[in-house]
Amino acid sequence: MPAGEGAGWDRPTLGVVLAGFCAFLGFYVPQPLLPMLARLFGVSHVAVSLTITVATAGVAIAAPLIGLVADRFGRKRVIVTSAILLAFATLGAATANTLRPLLVWRFLQGICTPGVFAVTVAYIQEEWAGRGAGSATAAYVTGTVIGGFTGRFSSGLVATHWNWHLSFVTAGVIGLAAAVLLWRWLPQERRFVRRADEHSTLASASDHVRNRRLIATFAAGFCVLFSLLGVFTYITFYLAAPPFHLLPAGLGSLFFVYLIGAVITPVCGRQIDRYGHRLSLAAAVGVSIAGVLLTLSQTLWIVIAGLALCCTGVFVAQSAANSYIGVATTHSKALAVGMYVTFYYAGGSAGAVLPGYLWGRYGWPGCAALFVAVQLTTVAIALAWWTAPGGEEDREVVESITPA
Repeated sequence: MPAGEGAGWDRPTLGVVLAGFCAFLGFYVPQPLLPMLARLFGVSHVAVSLTITVATAGVAIAAPLIGLVADRFGRKRVIVTSAILLAFATLGAATANTLRPLLVWRFLQGICTPGVFAVTVAYIQEEWAGRGAGSATAAYVTGTVIGGFTGRFSSGLVATHWNWHLSFVTAGVIGLAAAVLLWRWLPQERRFVRRADEHSTLASASDHVRNRRLIATFAAGFCVLFSLLGVFTYITFYLAAPPFHLLPAGLGSLFFVYLIGAVITPVCGRQIDRYGHRLSLAAAVGVSIAGVLLTLSQTLWIVIAGLALCCTGVFVAQSAANSYIGVATTHSKALAVGMYVTFYYAGGSAGAVLPGYLWGRYGWPGCAALFVAVQLTTVAIALAWWTAPGGEEDREVVESITPA
């Protein structure tokens, strides 16, 4: 089926790139708009940050369940249908005139998202098994990065020159066009076998809950996205205020630093294999903490450099965390990944709202202190529980599949 092993991208590979693009195109559209929305709706920083929280909560709820749907109806059908529904939910958000309906549409976006990204991961593992799955996965991750960046950048640009409603319209229209191409380019699955063994699933889930190393990995994932979403949500309020006064277009441009992290992270991934998960995560978190501290500067270029370090460190820490799943469990790894995704996005939900309670009293320095504390907790978790049964860290690496 897929060639996947050549230097270029064939049509099936372009299909999984589009799947990654569709999954995160509309997901972070509000991020550069938060200061503007808080002002227009007349709500607090905590209230407007719920536009991020409800979407990540939707992912956390739907992620463990979507696999059961895909096992019954097939991979491509669920991927394409979810991409179309996601585009319509993004367009629906453009109809909101107050915060409450916007939150409803954002929650629906979150519910639809795992049907694209989680099922695409399963599709790649099955259709490219033994035939370039690593290349296909890398292509898919590239799609998620491009989609997330495009949504954020276009959102800020459109809102600055027109209005915030058109930011969602733009993402929705692009997402709908991409979903049509996804339907045309993504081949029908050929290696999919329907499975329905509820007892086995429940028994495996019970085993995973009792696995201390796996629970520690879930907790690390929680902390990783807490830090990333928290930093990039509340830095917008910091940079929209004096002395920076950035408009939504400028705030959207901040996410160019994600592209730097996306380039550096695959190179650093090889170091996880060389030095092990714990040491790699500790070093990555150290880089991220240094980045957070740089954002306390009153000089814009130093803040941007800090954000680049922060997201790069978090991306590498994320890779170490979800690759350790292959070390922490010996069976039902797909279920373990689904559970990890739930904790990961639950951390994102918390990171998007909890710092808001510190913002009102302590501003950005208070939020930065919280992010540093959470990142130090991530290191403590890894050092305490990321060991193999024999006591020494297993350096086995599996493909990283959790999108940034």
